[in-house]
Amino acid sequence: MTRVVSLFLPAWPTDRVRRMLGDAAPPPETPIVLVGREGRRREILAADAAAQRAGLRVGMAASKAQALVRDLVMRDAEPDADFAALERLALWALRRYSPIVAADPPDGLVIEAAGATHLHGGETAMLADMVARLKAAGLSPRAAMADTWGAAHALARFAARPTLVVPAGESAAAIMSLPIAALRLQSTTVDSLRRLGLDRIGDLERTPRAPLALRFGSDIGRRLDQAMCRVSEPIDPIRPAEIAEVRRQFAEPISAAETIARYIAKLVSELCILLEARGQGARGLDLLCHRVDARMVAVRVGTALPVRDAKRLTRLLAEKIETIDPGFGIELMRLAATIAEPLDAKQIISDLASPPEADISDLIDTLSNRIGGERLYRIVPVQSDVPERSVARAAPASPDAGASWSGSWPRPVRLLASPEPIETVALLPDHPPVTFVWRGVRRRVRRADGPERIFEEWWRSDAELDAVRDYFRVEDDGGERFWIFRAGDGEHGETGSQRWYLHGIFA
Repeated sequence: MTRVVSLFLPAWPTDRVRRMLGDAAPPPETPIVLVGREGRRREILAADAAAQRAGLRVGMAASKAQALVRDLVMRDAEPDADFAALERLALWALRRYSPIVAADPPDGLVIEAAGATHLHGGETAMLADMVARLKAAGLSPRAAMADTWGAAHALARFAARPTLVVPAGESAAAIMSLPIAALRLQSTTVDSLRRLGLDRIGDLERTPRAPLALRFGSDIGRRLDQAMCRVSEPIDPIRPAEIAEVRRQFAEPISAAETIARYIAKLVSELCILLEARGQGARGLDLLCHRVDARMVAVRVGTALPVRDAKRLTRLLAEKIETIDPGFGIELMRLAATIAEPLDAKQIISDLASPPEADISDLIDTLSNRIGGERLYRIVPVQSDVPERSVARAAPASPDAGASWSGSWPRPVRLLASPEPIETVALLPDHPPVTFVWRGVRRRVRRADGPERIFEEWWRSDAELDAVRDYFRVEDDGGERFWIFRAGDGEHGETGSQRWYLHGIFA
């Protein structure tokens, strides 16, 4: 079953203008409208949230809007620029989330999510990540995931919740209470249906089809069937002109796994030749299989480093063959390097006596494509004395930044996500605890080393201006070793709460 995401950007034109202006953009509370000519009249074509709160609406005369709002920012609408920016956003989503992404003008995107959600932690996590990133970019998105484009489009624009994931198989029931305008019908058709008393999609679903088709044509039935999951609606994915892509059209549809594997190998070989001519290697490959029933199945694989090894890329794609549902047959296969980077010849060893460098990128690629690239990472040092800020996640094959951890004091092999409070018996100001209770278990301290005083980062906040921590390495009667600290110097209240915490565990 397909799973489709519809992203709706209700303030796309004005959001784009604010992003374009950058630091010169007016504050969020200042209304912005975009105007254009309709005949001889200049009227509002787009209004941001502040303008709508001020009573301005799309279709209002520009002169009236200026009279109503004194500090109004008015700019000419640029539909072509809006569409170009929407396509750039689609390319961003293509490279980050799914092989099948298309612009849904004038203010949205449509994304085929089936087969890609597991790479992003599941459907809910994938949708939440999309929305969070768009909000961080200054946009105001609404999003829905459903079984079809029509259902997702309707829910993204008319559901009560701004972000919604409809469980598989429940999309038809989820849209029954939505207004008929959610079906992407002509406004004149919507008005006529409302005059007939048909306000909701459920009303339309219960109405005999023949009289509606006779009066309004086939468009109502087609849109209703698309939304109710009875008719498929293929997505034509966006592809940049400069992308490296090869394709194979079949005289007879193919469906056997062995045949699919054979043609994958041929496509990969052709793509590698094309990449070699460009001096590039693939970081991301998308295999699109067009079925005879107009549906499309997509497979995506990625690599940690640019790769042009045909055998290696073929193996990564071959592992995904079991996820390809050929249906009644595949009539076209397309293989594209959606992410390609320069790849030059590299010296592997400096002399015959030196052993070759260990290359684990193949292992990284295999694991990433099985469990998802977001779940595979390495820990790198960060220049910070505060322990929880001294580490960060990085891509497994990312270059070494050159930073290193301080080697003056030992550090635990496991650092807790956040320090956990403990109950202690200890002498002030510089003595370690005699006993402490952690997670309900009392432990007697047999050995201790410390204190190691760590000053917090005063430039981050006023609360850290005088804050210090005194860390101790302690060992209990059972031989387990822990890293604990007191918040404060044990004498002055402004340095901390003087409470004790457990922060790490030694091997």
